Amino acid sequence: MLFRITGLSPCPFRHLFGQSDVKLSALGVERHVADASPGYPDRIELRDAQPGESVLLLNYLHQPARTAYRSSHAIYVLEGARKRYDRIDDIPEALCSRLISLRGFSGAGQMQEADIGPGDSLEPLIDRMFANPTVSYIHAHYAKPGCFAARIDRVVSA
Repeated sequence: MLFRITGLSPCPFRHLFGQSDVKLSALGVERHVADASPGYPDRIELRDAQPGESVLLLNYLHQPARTAYRSSHAIYVLEGARKRYDRIDDIPEALCSRLISLRGFSGAGQMQEADIGPGDSLEPLIDRMFANPTVSYIHAHYAKPGCFAARIDRVVSA
């Protein structure tokens, strides 16, 4: 089964890029400079920031559904990221190199499936979740810190 992994759109974060640390702090956002890679996984381009690159740490509402599963958590976004990751049947290195928690949701935002596995072995878990017709989309989370990583959608072939 084909699947599509997407990072976040950079649009909601652009107003933060280049702001002073004081202004960011007033918004509850922290600027960090990557000092190692891996270590600062960007949610837009779905790659680890390289040493010296600036990332913003902020709270993000990744599951906005008005259900018990409504959820937000801290994420990093690469300051100045322009184009979100958007590929079919390709798991980015930032996911492959970590333990990943997958959560399958219905169109109404109710969790239907959940599992965990090494990022370089996610395809069978994704296929199993999408075999459940009630699963509309999957959220990938970095399992250890629990933060949102990316969205996975079923690709319907024509």
